[in-house]
Amino acid sequence: METAFNPKLSVITVVYNNAQHIERTVKSVISQSYKNIEYLVIDGASTDGTLEILQKYQKQIHLLISEPDQGIYDAMNKGLDLATGDYVLFMNSGDEIFAADTIEKVFKSQAFADIYYGETEMLNEQLQSEGRRRHQVPENLNLNSFKYGMSVSHQAIYIKKSITQPYNLNYQLSADIDWILAALSKAESIANTHQYVAKYLMGGLSKKKHRQSLLERYQIFKKYYGFLPNLFNHFIIALRLGIYWIKNQKTND
Repeated sequence: METAFNPKLSVITVVYNNAQHIERTVKSVISQSYKNIEYLVIDGASTDGTLEILQKYQKQIHLLISEPDQGIYDAMNKGLDLATGDYVLFMNSGDEIFAADTIEKVFKSQAFADIYYGETEMLNEQLQSEGRRRHQVPENLNLNSFKYGMSVSHQAIYIKKSITQPYNLNYQLSADIDWILAALSKAESIANTHQYVAKYLMGGLSKKKHRQSLLERYQIFKKYYGFLPNLFNHFIIALRLGIYWIKNQKTND
C-alpha cells in the first residue's frame, strides 16, 4: 500500500515597503488549491502601507512579523528559522506562484523528492508577460547545472527543509545562489515538475547593483567549482551573453 504524500509546505514572503505589489504575492499563495501550507510573512517594519495590506489577510497568514532587519537575507533567515514545514518555498514580494493549482501539481509530479523545480515566467514593470527566463531549466538539475549561471530561479525551487542551511549574510545580493547550491550538494532526489511554477517581477536589487551581484556570484561559483573551472565557465558565460545581445539587437533593428 502506497504511503500518502501530503507534505507541509512553508511559503515564506519577505517584504519591505512594497505596497504596490505585496497584495498580488499574498493572493497567489492563499488562493492555492493545496491546503497543507503554512504561510509566513516577514516584513521589515514597512512605513508605506504594506503592513496595512498584510493585516487585511491576517486570518490566512499563519505568522506575520513586522520589525526592522539587517537586509533581505536576514529577513529570510528569520522566516527559515520559524518555518515548520517539510519543504520551504520563498515567494518574495512582487513575485507570484504561477497558478492556483501549482503547488498541488508540484507535489503530484513525484513523491518524496528532496527538491522540486520548474520554469519561471518573467513579468515587466507593467505586469505584462515577457515569456520564459533566458535560462531554460535543465531536464535534470544537479550541482553542475549552475556553473554557467542561475539555471533555476529562487521562486521556482521547493527544497526539503532538512537539507537547507541559513543564508550566508556575507553575500548581500547573491546569497540565494549559495543557498540553492548548498542544498543541491546534499539532495539525493530532484524532481523536474515540467511546468511553470512561478512569476518573477523583473528589475530587482541585483539588477540595480549588477556589478556587485556578479562579483558575489563569481566568489560563490569559485567555492563550488574551483578557481580554474570557474574562470573558464565565466568566459563561456560572457560569450553566451554576447551572442544573446547581438541576436536581440538584430531582432530589434
